[in-house]
Amino acid sequence: MAFLTSASVDAVVLLGCRIEASGQPCAAGLRRAHAAAAHFLDSDARFLITSGGRRWSGHAEAIALARIVEALGVEPEAVVTELCSLSTFENARYVVAGFERLGVRHAAIVTCDWHLPRALRCFRHFGASVVGVGAPSPPKGPLRRGLRSVREHLSFALDRTATLGLQAQR
Repeated sequence: MAFLTSASVDAVVLLGCRIEASGQPCAAGLRRAHAAAAHFLDSDARFLITSGGRRWSGHAEAIALARIVEALGVEPEAVVTELCSLSTFENARYVVAGFERLGVRHAAIVTCDWHLPRALRCFRHFGASVVGVGAPSPPKGPLRRGLRSVREHLSFALDRTATLGLQAQR
C-alpha cells in the first residue's frame, strides 16, 4: 500500500488571499505562492491550481497568484485558475469539482500553516485525497494567536453550517 506524500500528487492547490490595490498579493499570499511554486517544481504534479474568485480593488485572487507562481518558474500551461470561490469551503467545493476533468486523484493544499487544518477538512469533506503544505507564518504574540484561533473556530462552524445546508439540498 502506497502512502500519499506531498511529492506524489497530481496537483498543487494554492488557496487565495487578500490582494493589495496594486494587484500584488499581501505578504501571506506571497508566502503561500512561494511555497506552492517551490513545492510544484519539486514534485511530480502536473497542475498548479490557484483558487480564489474574490476581487480586491478589481484584482481576482487566483489571477494575481497565478502571475506570481509563473514569475517563480511554473510554466503557464501548468497553471489552472479557479475563479468562483469566495471562501475556504468554496475553494474546496469548486476545485474538487474540477479534479475529475483534470485527472487529479491526489493533491497538495498550500495555505498558511495556521489555516491548513480547516482547509484540509474542507477538501476532505468533498472526498479529495489531499495532503497539506503549510506556508510558514511569522511569529505572532499570544493575543494575535488567540484571535486567529477564535476566527478559525468560527469559520469552521460556518463551514459546517454551509455543509449541512448543502446536504439538505441533495
